[in-house]
Parts: sequence; C-alpha cells; structure tokens
Amino acid sequence: MIQGIKIEICCGTIEDCICANEFDVDRIELNSALELGGLTPTVSTLKMAKRMTRLPICCMVRPRTAGFVYTKHQIENMMMDARDLLEAGADGIVFGFLHSDHSVDVKHTKEMVELIHSYHREAVFHKAFDECKDLDAALQTLIDCGVERILSGGGKVSIDKGSQVIGELYQKYKGKIELLVGGGITPSNIKDIAANAKCGQIHMTAKKTYYDDGNYVAVDRETLKMALEQLSKE
Repeated sequence: MIQGIKIEICCGTIEDCICANEFDVDRIELNSALELGGLTPTVSTLKMAKRMTRLPICCMVRPRTAGFVYTKHQIENMMMDARDLLEAGADGIVFGFLHSDHSVDVKHTKEMVELIHSYHREAVFHKAFDECKDLDAALQTLIDCGVERILSGGGKVSIDKGSQVIGELYQKYKGKIELLVGGGITPSNIKDIAANAKCGQIHMTAKKTYYDDGNYVAVDRETLKMALEQLSKE
C-alpha cells in the first residue's frame, strides 16, 4: 500500500509475478496473453506464482478475447476453470458475464459468485462492467449478486474522465462494494487518477511491448518503479 492506496498489478507470466513481488504492491491479477486483454491463466502458472511470491493472487477467467457474451459451452468451461484455479489456491476469481444488450447476465454471475464464495474467496467483476449502458444499474445488480469488487475504467471514456466517473460511483456506493480503477494508468497520470477515483485501489500493468518473433506484452520493472515513485510523492 502506498499513500493509503492498494496497488494491484496485472501479470501475464511467472516473470511478471516475480517482478511485482519485488515492489510494495498488494495484489496480483494473474492472466495469460496480456496483449489480448488477459485470458485465463494455467493452473501451473498459479501454483508457481503462489510458491514464488508473497502476494494474494486473483485469477482471470476469460476463455477468449472480444467481448463478454458467452456460449453455453464457454460458460461451462469458465466454471470448470474457476473451480480448478480455486482448488489450486486462487485468492479470488475475476470474471464478467454480459447479455447481448450489454446488461449484466445475472444468472451466470450469481452462479460464479456462489462457486467462489463456496471456497471463501473474492468475486471480482472485471471491465465487462465498462461495456454496460447504465453503470449505476449494473453496479447495483453486482452488489445484489454478492460481488466484492469491480474493476473499471469508468466506462468507454479516457481514463482521466473515467476516473472521475469512478469517484462519483465510489461516493454513492461506498461501503457496499469495492471499486478498483484501472485502464491506461501510467507513471505520468497515476497520481491524478488516484486523486480523481478516490476509491483507494489502483490496477495497472506497467506494461511494455517486447518482441520475440512477434510482439507480446509484459510488466516492465522500470515503468512499475516509476509509477510507484510518482504515487509516493507528496
């Protein structure tokens, strides 16, 4: 925690997790394929990360890129992945189910929350929330479903304006659900985003694009260091 703000680092590999563990951060969101927006990680990656870091780890459950309206078989796959990750020690599951009209899929959200809570872990609804047309209605729905935390950039706007939206939502729903602001946070804007959002939690990748016969995204140690140093300044 820095200046009273919890820091969550979005990681895509075991190396990313080890890097995050070197800094004063509070939590990891574990994915695969960060360049695709983050997909479900392998159980073996989670087990290694739990062994090699001190941090709580919430795992993404997302079977494919491009949207959050899933087929029957994809939903079954997601439930199986979530159970496997929980059995392997995940401290929470990050997920999102929407209908084609961009409203929250209550039925499958409740089923996922019930599964997660049966392991006494955290249910986190990811940035599928930002696709909802009515953020207030979606947020109240997620509270009713028992979700503990929402990751959001404040809707389909820049993170600067979005963080102000998060600040407004936080003031309205404070004490009922946690809000975690994320999406485009950099060393140059992290202090302003934290001040605008007022929710006490920041999600960032501190990412850099690397090349190995093709591009991939990973946590960059220097970018993360710079961001945390900026947040630490009075």
